[in-house]
Amino acid sequence: RLERFSVAAPYNTSRIVYRESAYRRETYNYHRWRANPGDLVTHFLARDFRESGLFRAVLPHDSRFSASCVLEGAVEEFYERDSEEAWDAVLGLSITLIADEEPDVSRRVLFQGNYRETEPCARKNPRALSEAMSRAMRRASERILADVHRVLSQGRQGERD
Repeated sequence: RLERFSVAAPYNTSRIVYRESAYRRETYNYHRWRANPGDLVTHFLARDFRESGLFRAVLPHDSRFSASCVLEGAVEEFYERDSEEAWDAVLGLSITLIADEEPDVSRRVLFQGNYRETEPCARKNPRALSEAMSRAMRRASERILADVHRVLSQGRQGERD
């Protein structure tokens, strides 16, 4: 089951956040993401996990079915980093994979990971930022998918040994 990702306070908005200097974040008044970054990340990860064909099922957070594992996460960074030369899309995610049906609490956490991607924008405009953030999300999703699959595959092999 894939839980909805939480979002760090500075990025918990549909407004596009940008940074022109260290320790200062601003938002555009008229440029927005189509949804909150937590919902965007959750949606694209769920899509990629389903389309991979590596898992028996990928359930949404509100599913009535029980799941053997739960993937929780947080959007730590989701912004446009501006400089004189160029703009970059910055994406930072953290995840925790939990064995939901494990009775021993000390063995429930299967994996934790942090993922940070920076992708240059082709131009200095919101459309180019959206395209760059999409590429950054694709790379982060590929890395998360590979790590989760590796951890779960090792667990299944350990059960057979």
